[in-house]
Amino acid sequence: MTPQHVTEAAERTLAGPVSTVAVASIVDHTLLRPAATAADVAALVAEAQRLGAYSVCVSPSMLPLGDTGSVKVATVCGFPSGAHHADVKAAEAARAVADGADEIDMVVNLALATTDRHDEVRAEIAAVRAAVPAPTVLKVIIESAALTDEQIVAVCRAAEAAGADFVKTSTGFHPAGGASAHAVGLMARTVGGRLGVKASGGIRTTEDALEMIAAGATRLGLSGTASVLAGLVD
Repeated sequence: MTPQHVTEAAERTLAGPVSTVAVASIVDHTLLRPAATAADVAALVAEAQRLGAYSVCVSPSMLPLGDTGSVKVATVCGFPSGAHHADVKAAEAARAVADGADEIDMVVNLALATTDRHDEVRAEIAAVRAAVPAPTVLKVIIESAALTDEQIVAVCRAAEAAGADFVKTSTGFHPAGGASAHAVGLMARTVGGRLGVKASGGIRTTEDALEMIAAGATRLGLSGTASVLAGLVD
């Protein structure tokens, strides 16, 4: 059976010719600039609707968004550093769901990940999962550019053990960098289709997006969605 988090559109994207509609339908259209205004977010929602994006991803203080039509609402917690207490992340996630979020993208505690404290990584993810049970979708941002391959594998396994739905490459704010095809491929092989893989951070061109999809991404986090889609030829 196909995992719940892998949409039919994502399956089509991965299985056959890539179309504008198929790519748009796996995009989290994202605006996480600290200075973004309510008017900016309203424009983001309108653009996501026009482009056929899967969701919008905004800061939790922007919620609730009201009626977004068929576009899902995602937000972040523990963002961007991840250096928050697990109970604070859990409370932030629960508040976001109460405010209308369908999906939560949480940042792991990198100090735990880089010092191989994987049981503690799993425990903090599990705390957020308990605060936002299904059907809320939980994505775990691992900051793959700041981790070794062995650490990427270990954090992905911790996320799966804790009940996450996705692993995600990056916040886009870490100085080590954003998504890479290497990291996406490693994450995809580790979770083996049991979890989704979201590539996010520094994906600015059509070629970047297609490379991530080819590597195994089943969701894309994009801020420049329109320009990425414009490069596709149906």
